[in-house]
Order: sequence, then C-alpha cells, then structure tokens
Amino acid sequence: MLPLAMLPFFLGALVVYPILWILWRKSRQYFFKSALDNIPGPPAKSFWTGAFSDMFNNNAWEFHKDTVEKYGGIIRIPALLGESQLFVFDPKALHHILVKDQHIFVETPEFIQSNGLFFGQGLLGTHGERHRKQRKMLNPVFSIAHMREMIPIFYDVIYKLRDVFSNKVKDGPQEIEVLSWMTRTSLELIGQSGLGYSFDPLTEDAVPHPFSEAAKNLIPTFSKMRISGTYLLAPFSKIGSAKFRRFIVNIMPWKNLHAIRDIVDVLHNTSVEIFESKKKALAEGDETLADEIGRGKDIMSILMRANMAASKEDSLTSDELLAQMSTFIFAATDTTSNALARILHLLATHQNVQDKLRQEIRVAREENGDLHYDKLVSLPYLDAVCRETLRLHPTVTMTRRITRQDVVLPLSSPIKGLDGEEVQSVLVPKHTDIVIGIMASNRNPELWGPDVLEWKPDRWLEPLPAAVPAAHLPAIYSHLMTFIGGSRACIGFKFSQLEMSTFASMCLYSLISTLVLNQFSEVVMILLIESFRFSPTKKEISWQMNGITTPVVVGRKGMHPQLPLIVERVA
Repeated sequence: MLPLAMLPFFLGALVVYPILWILWRKSRQYFFKSALDNIPGPPAKSFWTGAFSDMFNNNAWEFHKDTVEKYGGIIRIPALLGESQLFVFDPKALHHILVKDQHIFVETPEFIQSNGLFFGQGLLGTHGERHRKQRKMLNPVFSIAHMREMIPIFYDVIYKLRDVFSNKVKDGPQEIEVLSWMTRTSLELIGQSGLGYSFDPLTEDAVPHPFSEAAKNLIPTFSKMRISGTYLLAPFSKIGSAKFRRFIVNIMPWKNLHAIRDIVDVLHNTSVEIFESKKKALAEGDETLADEIGRGKDIMSILMRANMAASKEDSLTSDELLAQMSTFIFAATDTTSNALARILHLLATHQNVQDKLRQEIRVAREENGDLHYDKLVSLPYLDAVCRETLRLHPTVTMTRRITRQDVVLPLSSPIKGLDGEEVQSVLVPKHTDIVIGIMASNRNPELWGPDVLEWKPDRWLEPLPAAVPAAHLPAIYSHLMTFIGGSRACIGFKFSQLEMSTFASMCLYSLISTLVLNQFSEVVMILLIESFRFSPTKKEISWQMNGITTPVVVGRKGMHPQLPLIVERVA
C-alpha cells in the first residue's frame, strides 16, 4: 500500500508527467516549420483546444459538412496547444494510409491503450506482430460456412422479440423505446451465436443483463472525457503497476472516470464468467458442448478449439482469448444495435421505402419460410436499404492513425495551398495525428454525385456512378469506408450484416452491425418489418456524434440513449 506521506508526491507526478509530455510533443512545431502549415483548414477557436470543440462534439454534423465542402479531401485541423492534425478522405491518400503505407500510419497510442484498458489485449488493443497473429487465428472463424450455421439461432432469438412487440401492440399502436430492445436483442444474438451463452430471455418483465447497460454507456461516458482521454490516457497507462493505477483512479474525485471504471468491471467480469464456463464445457467434451446454447458451433467454441489445435507459436494465451471475447461482445452489440435503430428510424420517416421493403420480404417468406443464408443475402431491396444506411450513416464516423516516420501522402484531387500553389502531395511529419473521415468519404459528392446527402436505397439497384469504383477506395464492402480496409478492417462485418437482415423481415411481416453489422442486422430486420409498421413519434430525435453515433430525445434530462417509435401490427 502506498504510504500516505508519499501520496501528494505521486499525485503530483501523476498530474505533472502527462502535462510535460503533452507540452514537449506539442511545442516542437514552434521550432520546426512543417508542410502542414500550408494545408487549408478551419481556424482555431482557442490556443488551448484549437478546433477540437467544433470538430469533436456530439452535435458536430454541420461543422463536418461545412468543413468538408469548403476545404476538400485533406484538411488541417488545429488541435491542442496549436498542434496540427490532418483530416483525410481523399481516396488515394486513404489507400496509402490503410493499405500501401499502413506500416507507417498506425493506430494511435491512445486508441491502443484505451482499448487495452477497456477490453484487454485483443484485436483492438494490440498492433504489430501480436495483432497479425490474432487476426491469423480469428479470420477463419468468420467464414461464410460458420455464418450459415448461425441462421437458425438468429431466428430463434428474433422470434422472441417479435412476440414481445406483438403483445405490446395487440390493442393498437403503441410507443416503444426500440433502442433498448435492439441492444438487448443484439446482445442475446451475440451471446448465443458468438459465445454459446444466453444474456436475456427477451421477455417484457425480464431485467436486462448488466452488460447491456454497460455496453450502451461506455462510449457516451468516455466521450465526455474526449480531450483528457486523448492526451492523458497513454502516459497515465505507463505509470506504475495496474494495482497502483487502480488505486489512483479510486481516490480521484472524478465522476466520469469512476463511471468508466465501473463499466469496465462489468464488461470484464461478464467475459471472465463466460470464458471459464466455456473452458469447462470444452474440457468435458463434445457431448457437453452439444447440450449448451449454440451447440458448440458458436464463434468462441470454434476459436477455442482452433486455438487448442494450433502450434505453440500460433496459439493465443488465455488473456488474449478473454480479450477477444470482451472485444467481440462490446463491438458487435453497440454498433449493431445503433445501426438497427438507425434503419428503423429511417424506415419510420420513409414509409414508401418501408412498404416496398415489406413487400419484398413477404414474397420471399411466403415462398421460402425462414430464409436460409443464400436466400437472405439475395434480397435486392433489403440489401439496398442496408447498404445505403451504412453509406450515409456509418455508426463510426471517423477513426485515427499516427505516423511513425516522415511520409509523403499523394492526393487524388489536388488542393490549393495557403501559398496559392497547387498541392498534389503532402509531406506528413513523424508523429502527426491523422483523422480518417469515414463518413466524409461515404458522402463525397465527387464520387457519389450531387444527391450524396439523400438516403436513397434505390441507388444500389442500378449501376453506381463510374467515379465510385474508379476511386479505388481501400474498402472491404461496397466501396464504403464504413468497415475501413487494410489489416485492421472490421473482421466481423459479414456477421453484423447477417444480423441486420433477419431482424427486419420478421417484424415488418407481422410488426422492422465494428467487430460486426450488415448481414447480422439484415436477419433482424426481416422479422420485424414483415410484421409491424414503424412511425415517428412527435418527439424530436437527435443523433449524437459520439465514438458510435447514438440517438437521444431532445430536451430529455440526461440525454440517455433512446429511440421511441410508434409501432403497430400490419395485416
């Protein structure tokens, strides 16, 4: 235990060290001129925070729109203490960042450290050789063959949700807070198909699992510590032992920090409980696994069996397996539930699209019943609705990289520098923070045309503008940066896509992802859109630009994530 007499010294060091580290890192620009000084961008609002308060806040939509339209595909963003960062959505520049020079443009220390603290040393909390080793083990787990086997589990779960909604609206249209139900259902789908574990019986009187609330609140809570988290987390994580850092967190009078601590405890303890149960079942053999939820075909069972069969050099440690579990549960639950909520909200405000989608789903269901994987992914309008939603409204609007060395970044479209000269490439100094504009790329009018800001699922039913494929974006899905690309692309995007699909068809017929979002969500939509009609309430909904976009009711105290919609059964 730390002696009380030494406590002021350690607390002082805890404050002074990060500040000195920040000042050293940021003050270099005053002694060395940079090519970034010539890149246009928005003015700094203050010396201390630059344009951060405009660029990174919950309602920054208009600022992003105006900035992108005014300055083009590469933009200088004034940051803390006058530091220059780059906001990038130019296609050629993105290709170099995420593919060609990805060994130079790496995840920021803040990203790695925060995810390591939240979830452990899994995919989101590692880089370099350790990250490549984990992806090598995980990639086969997310195969199409495994996805096909999960469809029956999806239907079992989502029929329960449909029954809940049916009971709620049996006497007529009702207002239902759908985000909480999307979160509960996504967690249960992840639990059963991903972990072989049940979190929630999905009944009206059931108490939601603590993990559900923790997962929903992690990003909004951490976003309240945006600047402190960005600049203080990396140096703080290097001070002392984990036990010492925990002690410091406990005694600091910081409400948001304590909330983060409690959320992470819930995530970790839940993952440990599931992991130990899974290890015990694997040790007892196939008969025990066959009796469990998921019947041994869930993602973690497959991964743990593959890990047992792997060589010592290729296998993952127990801590790494546990970290994959924590990462997977959180990433799939939060991104998928918000993506589903966004689709429902859009369908509620576009009744013609909802009717057309319901008709396609009903025809397919009348002919085939519960749709198997190949039929599910071949529904053109359902696919178009999902793609267009992921294009216009990616759940994560931007992500970050930092340069490990000086590097030249070429541009597809030259910009005019502040000196009046044309800029075709930019010399980016070592240790420059790069903000990758996921949403900005998906909304680039030079690629998608003048109607780029309209939600138009029909654009996917005809050939895309020639400029879209010609741009050669480093995207793994439909020329969209939603799941990014390169070695850190979303490993679970097929899983999340499947989850979205099944959900919609069941609820429009009778009442509608990461690591995970499109197919997963299609499954969900199928059952909801088939059965129910969704309409907006009179309450104003605002989507918050947190790390993961989240809906809230305007004027509601506390701005807790929620999405109320009117739900009614359709004949």
